[in-house]
Amino acid sequence: MVITPDEFEALFQSYYTQVYRRLYYLLGERAAAEDLTQEAFLKLHHRPPREKNNLSGWLLRVATNLAYNHLRGEERRRCREEGQCREEIGVIPLEEAVMRSQEARLVHQCLSKMPPRDRVCLLLKNDGYSYAEIASVIAVDKHSVGTILARARRQFAGLYNESEGSGDRVSRRGPSSNLS
Repeated sequence: MVITPDEFEALFQSYYTQVYRRLYYLLGERAAAEDLTQEAFLKLHHRPPREKNNLSGWLLRVATNLAYNHLRGEERRRCREEGQCREEIGVIPLEEAVMRSQEARLVHQCLSKMPPRDRVCLLLKNDGYSYAEIASVIAVDKHSVGTILARARRQFAGLYNESEGSGDRVSRRGPSSNLS
């Protein structure tokens, strides 16, 4: 398949936000998400898929693979540094906006502890993707998506409840982020 410059520009405009958002959720770093989003579109430009159908799924699959590779590299780096990285802890103001920010951080921390495939499955379902679309992105049979999703929801709920330090269970709808 050949993509003309005008088609590429239209695809970039249509899918940039979606690809960036997915990478940001997976990585939690704006700079890395921006870099990998650009890399995903470079792959589209240099080696487009054979067929034009489901370009969104193809781009998300490429982005997910780039994120997996990035996360593997980060994990290796962390292992080499043996605990030299420290998490920053911010001051906790009482304002509602900051509380929402803290919940978002908590959700992101929980997501970052999950296996990448489970995390991607959960995020895609939360964004309204069908089982078939999710299966295409994470490269599994569509009949496996339900099992992966159920496991991801249980794991997220457990991590969220553990991180929050409460005995209350997260509902099926989850915290306000609606992830579990």
